[in-house]
Amino acid sequence: MELTTASSQRGPYYRITGGTALEGEVVISGAKNAVTKMIIASLLTDEQCILRNVPLLGDMYLTMKLCEDIGSELSLEDHTLSIRTPDVQKTVISTEVGGLNRIAVLTLGPLLHRRGEVTIPAPGGDRIGPRPIDFHINGLRQMGAVIIEKDGHYFCSAPNGLRGTTIKLPFPSVMATENFLISASLARGVTIIENAATEPEIIDLIKLLQKMGAIIEIKVDRRIVIEGVERLHGAVHTLLSDRNEAVSLAIAAYLTRGDVYLRRAQQDTLLTFLNTLSKMGLRFEVDDEGIRFIGRETPPPAIALETDVHPGFMTDWQQPFTVLLTQAKGMSVVHETIYEDRFGYTEALIGMGAQIGLFTKCLGEVPCRFRSKEHRHSCVINGPTPLKGTRLLIPDIRAGCSYILAALCAEGVSEVYGIEHIERGYEHLDWKLRQLGAQIERIAPED
Repeated sequence: MELTTASSQRGPYYRITGGTALEGEVVISGAKNAVTKMIIASLLTDEQCILRNVPLLGDMYLTMKLCEDIGSELSLEDHTLSIRTPDVQKTVISTEVGGLNRIAVLTLGPLLHRRGEVTIPAPGGDRIGPRPIDFHINGLRQMGAVIIEKDGHYFCSAPNGLRGTTIKLPFPSVMATENFLISASLARGVTIIENAATEPEIIDLIKLLQKMGAIIEIKVDRRIVIEGVERLHGAVHTLLSDRNEAVSLAIAAYLTRGDVYLRRAQQDTLLTFLNTLSKMGLRFEVDDEGIRFIGRETPPPAIALETDVHPGFMTDWQQPFTVLLTQAKGMSVVHETIYEDRFGYTEALIGMGAQIGLFTKCLGEVPCRFRSKEHRHSCVINGPTPLKGTRLLIPDIRAGCSYILAALCAEGVSEVYGIEHIERGYEHLDWKLRQLGAQIERIAPED
């Protein structure tokens, strides 16, 4: 795959020489998909919140900057973040920080509770298909918010405060569920989220909110019930480990026929992934401190899998697993049911030698929102095929990690550009790979 723009070559990049078996031990960082939401949840109180095991990555720093801009006092020491927001001094989230991802939409509840108004920019984020915030806006309107969209911004107010209501999500959206958990904790009355997401990061957020004084119950059939309270207080919380980082490094071990121990990898958050490995005859060993992943000399068998909402196979695991399937024996099928446009990265894999075809038909049994639509959301991989090093441009976090994994098992040298996506979502991934023996250099050309 050739780089599409000359500007792509100006920034830092990774130079990776493939073919080295990864061996050794690294520690899995705290969850990227939890830390930003917990920082925002701290805005619900004027007391100090302390978050431990926070991952040091771009998305967290961006969220810290957002909070600092509106009046938060933050202190980061090693992997412990202290945050206190005694007074919200600003209710307009700047485009500079709020327009780069979708985290600004989570500030609506806390700032409406504390100041009665807030303005946020239209969100940005990874290029993996439309990720509208309609679910968020519609639910908050049900709770009494007045929201006007104009000139690329959302102008929000709550003249009578937020109140409890029943919100039925059309799809178990993770971030919408998180938004309503945060917003409903201080709303008057009872809020019921129907068809809620129940990912491990959401459960961890509920743990933090409960420590702060929120009353939240998880019912059967994807219902979450929140009884609003008058005030919340500070709390101390240790984040769960990042299951996406664990999966990426585990697959790196299998691709390179290595032997890697991931300290702090948590079995309970990886059950579906580990079951899939067992079905392919791939070895792992679980103990109280982490999980060991042991590669095999012969190609694993092909498999059919489908992404699904938790507790199904996570959509963020799809890209790295597809790289693994290029080295499996036979024809594998991956059916993506969460995002309609998440196979763009396969073009790069094909350029490296993979045999991959994309189809609009649902090649699976999971009920799919994209059935009979023209989205290429099913993928067929024929393997094993040797991959060759090349030059790659990362489009988003998870695709970027898949490029790195492909380069690690490819013959020759690869140059991977657009690494800001990786550094936004992973803590020192290149350093951890080097600790395991990977030949990966971070090259920073002089301006």
